[in-house]
Amino acid sequence: MDPIVVVLALLALIVLLLLFGVPVSMMHWLSKGVFKIVIGALFIFIANVFGAMFGLHIPINLFTSVVAGFLGVMGVGALVAIHLLIL
Repeated sequence: MDPIVVVLALLALIVLLLLFGVPVSMMHWLSKGVFKIVIGALFIFIANVFGAMFGLHIPINLFTSVVAGFLGVMGVGALVAIHLLIL
């Protein structure tokens, strides 16, 4: 896709959002999702701190943060199991 078309589409979206505003429900949903991803990254960081004694390291990226954030402690456990059994 042509970069000019992408930039124009983004500018049009920004202008529409500025004119009509962002729906409150969408902002609420988006903020809850971002909060869960940040909490997931924090869970993984804590698991990495304690797992360093055993040679465990889970990379903190968007995918692992989403898994840990939305599944909670069980998601971190699943990432640890995947790291130990598969990788």
